[in-house]
Amino acid sequence: MSTVPVTPIPARHDTACPFAPPPAYTEAASTGPVSRAELPDGSPCWLVTGYQEVRTVLSDRRFSADARRPAFPFLSEGRRALVAANPSFLRLDDPEHARLRRMVTGEFLVKRVEEMRPDVQQIVDEALDRMTAGGGPADLVSAFALPVPSLVICLLLGVPYEDREAFQENSRLLLTTSADDRDITRAQGNLLDYLTRLAERKRSEPGEDIVSRLAARDDLTVRQVASTGVLLLVAGHETTANMIALSTALLLRRPEQAARLADPAAVPGAVEELLRLLTIVHTGVPRQALEDVELGGTLIRAGDGVMAMLSTANRDDALFGAEGRLGVDEVDLDREARRHLAFGFGVHQCLGQPLARAELQIALATLFRRLPGLRLAVPEEALEFRTEALIYGLRSLPVTW
Repeated sequence: MSTVPVTPIPARHDTACPFAPPPAYTEAASTGPVSRAELPDGSPCWLVTGYQEVRTVLSDRRFSADARRPAFPFLSEGRRALVAANPSFLRLDDPEHARLRRMVTGEFLVKRVEEMRPDVQQIVDEALDRMTAGGGPADLVSAFALPVPSLVICLLLGVPYEDREAFQENSRLLLTTSADDRDITRAQGNLLDYLTRLAERKRSEPGEDIVSRLAARDDLTVRQVASTGVLLLVAGHETTANMIALSTALLLRRPEQAARLADPAAVPGAVEELLRLLTIVHTGVPRQALEDVELGGTLIRAGDGVMAMLSTANRDDALFGAEGRLGVDEVDLDREARRHLAFGFGVHQCLGQPLARAELQIALATLFRRLPGLRLAVPEEALEFRTEALIYGLRSLPVTW
């Protein structure tokens, strides 16, 4: 008698194609848009892999983002306890989510980000100056991909850049699926304590930054400011840093594609294709059904946990296969990829996406323009990928030019 396969979350990566999602997810997607899955503690949940079905989960109010609900899907009990104790607006439903999100929405509006482009360009140029000053080789991750978004988010939040080593190390721990609950608790506590102290200082010594503006509000406690600050700090540098490094590694494989970045008009579309193909949230976006919902021909019961897989949705052949010359598993910088879900969808979609787009456009175009001879300094098979992280990426990227 045949049995229905159950996909483990998180699934193992296949190093044969390090730029693709774990094969267990793509195999599940090939059987249908909704399938059974299992969390590390053995709890069942649903794996949603189809593009339209993922959009529904992320935008339909019958699916809750409130991580304080019993049986909400988590990768560990330690993560559940931490989020329940200090939920950011990312893990809340409206109207609570909308109230807290509105407080920082203005900081990331397209107009505001466009005004920041000269500052981002200067940060990118100076990072490249430092990286190339002594000649190659260099680690593109530590010398360029990580410093650029870290400097930008520190500037926005009012976080001293000299504190970067501490917050980067705690961020890495917080986003590591293999970290034990004690390490996760310590990392979260360190970040919250750091942002709490910063918010307290900003209340008496405000600056022109996000933490200062939040700390000045009467309707937020210092701890609520810190919780929002942790979300923005971690998401604001980890995601973009990994996208810069992964995009560079992929384009070094495909020099004919990298050449498209020489055309300024092609750069925005090229970045959308990279976001689509390299979707770096491989473990999925968690939700919980509030009532019975039929999705992709499957009945999901009220209370069931759901993991919406952005990575497989972004390789939906029915949608993206017709929008480019190459198949959905290949990079095609001329593909029309703007409908991708790399930033999520619905009211919870990534607040910082205008900033991330600007950073990626400037960083990648400048990198390949200034270093036309850029190439790997090690064999491609020697590259180490962060397969144990919630945000997928590279540990290092040795390059020369």
